[in-house]
Amino acid sequence: MTHDMPPDEFRRFGYEAIDWIAGFLANIRDYRVLPDVQPGALTDALPCSGPEHGEPMEELLRDFRDQIVPATTIWNHPRFFAYFSISASGPGILGELLTAALDVNGMLWKSSPAATELEQVALGWLRQWTGLPDDFFGIIYDTASVSSMHAIAAARELMFPEVRENGGLTGAVMYCSEHAHSSIDKGAIALGIGHKNVRKVPVDAEFRMLPGELDRMIGEDRAAGRKPFCVVATTGTTSTTSVDPVAAIVDIAERHGLWLHVDAAYGGPAAILPEMRPLFAGWERADSIVMNPHKWLFTPTDISVLYTRRADVLRRAFSLVPEYLKTAGDPRAVNLMDYGVQLGRRFRALKLWFVLRYFGREGITSILRDHIAMAREFAGWVRSDERFEVVAPVTFSLVCFRMRGPDEPNRAMMEAVNATGQVFLSHTVLNGRFALRLAIGNIQTTRDDLRVTWDLVKACYPHG
Repeated sequence: MTHDMPPDEFRRFGYEAIDWIAGFLANIRDYRVLPDVQPGALTDALPCSGPEHGEPMEELLRDFRDQIVPATTIWNHPRFFAYFSISASGPGILGELLTAALDVNGMLWKSSPAATELEQVALGWLRQWTGLPDDFFGIIYDTASVSSMHAIAAARELMFPEVRENGGLTGAVMYCSEHAHSSIDKGAIALGIGHKNVRKVPVDAEFRMLPGELDRMIGEDRAAGRKPFCVVATTGTTSTTSVDPVAAIVDIAERHGLWLHVDAAYGGPAAILPEMRPLFAGWERADSIVMNPHKWLFTPTDISVLYTRRADVLRRAFSLVPEYLKTAGDPRAVNLMDYGVQLGRRFRALKLWFVLRYFGREGITSILRDHIAMAREFAGWVRSDERFEVVAPVTFSLVCFRMRGPDEPNRAMMEAVNATGQVFLSHTVLNGRFALRLAIGNIQTTRDDLRVTWDLVKACYPHG
């Protein structure tokens, strides 16, 4: 006798759930992007304690539809343009479903050979498509924040190997641009580097790190007795998707003997496009690179890929094998637990493999090109209206724009647009001015969605 849901019941409600998902994706524009709810409303609507007896699945699915969905910000919406737009494609969703059914833990090769080896195969395909050399070892974590923290830990291990046993790191300094993601700072905090020891390198007029300033700061710190050990360059910054000059930065990092980590969490997939490859010149010489398939590669969140040319250093930083996890050695049996903090590992590679196989390189290339083209079209609409301005280069599929004039009307305009529930935009501050961000990345986004958005922006313009 099983205590689980009977197969016939699972099949019945499984069909119902898949049918709901298919309808949701087909009619997604009927849903608000931002929910019209107040903080605490859902909490107050749900029971304050769990049920004493099990409840029918009909009721669970009903409450999901009637209470959970209306309180959800729908990131998988084609008019979700805030932060970095993401999307869970059909094949990715099916891959996630099958991952949950298998429910494996890929900590060791022995604990799941398929999870371990498919991860290496899928990441090998992605590495080839983005033009990275074969000596890059790939591993999947959950988010870029965690991937970058592991890269910084490897950099620390290379420069300060005694810290693993003794702790007490002092004087270490790392560098990133003023526009690097906050996860770099958080990684330094978590690893004992200290927030004040993350030095922010000034940027040029297009928000790119200035290599000359980096070189000067490293020399300044060395002269003061500090210990530079790591540089983080970004190809696709969060605020503007600016691209640091990696080729020049890697020259400096190599000359000073520093680890170079490239944050390509958002921009990395664009390297699949031959015409975009020059933006990534030099990243093949980096020590580590992060890119997120859950951002611009149509794979359900969460999945982040770290590539490194120094897998031995990453392993040295984290490998710790108690007796109960020891297995017979084999050169082809990779134990992924040795390359990070986590022991339990979901089979994330399966959904990525589904996406890469279903669309193929040609299909993904077509979608990425379309997103970039749409961003440039939207920027053209903004430039053609003298009331507005584009305030950063449109490098990939993000447009930073604003209404000419003070900040507060821009903020009010964005809030009015978002309050409609039809569109979700976010903001940043560039050169001291409030700017709106429109990030294209959802697989269902069309030019009609952009037109609706632009019409809403103009309709919410405070002066008519």
